[in-house]
Amino acid sequence: MFDSPTPVSTPVVDGMRAGGSWNPLWDQLYEWDPEWTERFMAMNATPIARHIFPPEFVELLSIAIDAACTHMYAPGVRRHIRAALDLGVPPEQIVTVLQMVSVLGLHACNLGIPILAEELAGPGPGR
Repeated sequence: MFDSPTPVSTPVVDGMRAGGSWNPLWDQLYEWDPEWTERFMAMNATPIARHIFPPEFVELLSIAIDAACTHMYAPGVRRHIRAALDLGVPPEQIVTVLQMVSVLGLHACNLGIPILAEELAGPGPGR
């Protein structure tokens, strides 16, 4: 779609594909604009490439991101759980991360219940 005057090198995307972390849902975007996709994926990979956090923490954080109700990406959850276990992360830590991230869904009640209470207290049919 967006033709580049020169061929585009995509080492980050190529590495993601080879390493199994490429999401096939990104194929169309990559086909339309490989340069932008490469730059986005490189930006996304930068914090991990800096090695500021130990690999075990990166895997736990990745589990949380992929399992969050705003993402819910099962292949990523599986990949990062497997990687965490391979690094020696205790299952209890993985369960705790999943329990902690599940709180995000609770915010639907935090938002909705007070609104429901307000609506039920106000004028209207059946009140």
